[in-house]
Amino acid sequence: MDMIPSFSVDHNRIVPGIFVSRTDTLGDQTVTTYDVRVTKPNAEPAIDVAAMHSLEHIIATYLRNDPEWKNQVIYWGPMGCLTGFYLILKGSHEPKDICGLLLSAFRSVEDAEEVPGALPENCGNYLMHNLGMAKWYARRFADYLAENADNPEIFEYPRAERLVTGDGRQFFDS
Repeated sequence: MDMIPSFSVDHNRIVPGIFVSRTDTLGDQTVTTYDVRVTKPNAEPAIDVAAMHSLEHIIATYLRNDPEWKNQVIYWGPMGCLTGFYLILKGSHEPKDICGLLLSAFRSVEDAEEVPGALPENCGNYLMHNLGMAKWYARRFADYLAENADNPEIFEYPRAERLVTGDGRQFFDS
């Protein structure tokens, strides 16, 4: 069984940032999945679940309303490990090229007075939100992006090195 691309990344070396997780061709359309890593895996605590849920709602709403990007947004959602989000866009853009969009999206959380769609008819767990903590994580990540925008490390995945056996097979550990 082939290892999925996100498991080939060295999670002990990755830093918060924006990375291309994978690029796919669906018919005549290119679709790119971005890893938007908000915290450092295995080094910082996972993002608070309720804050993550609020960030998902607020930023998804922002992205799907951005005049320049809304028609390219396919998906915005949390990673299972709670260290960041996946963004899926039509087309192929370098991570640095979408940094401004994500910086604006995370900055927009600061101005939110409520979490959009946090009603029982709109959300499957409408009570599990934490706007205050969402603002804290968003501010922290936006400041980090702004301070590191010229640092290529926040746009390039560190790849995990894999043992190759004498007959050319790659060894994958868990």
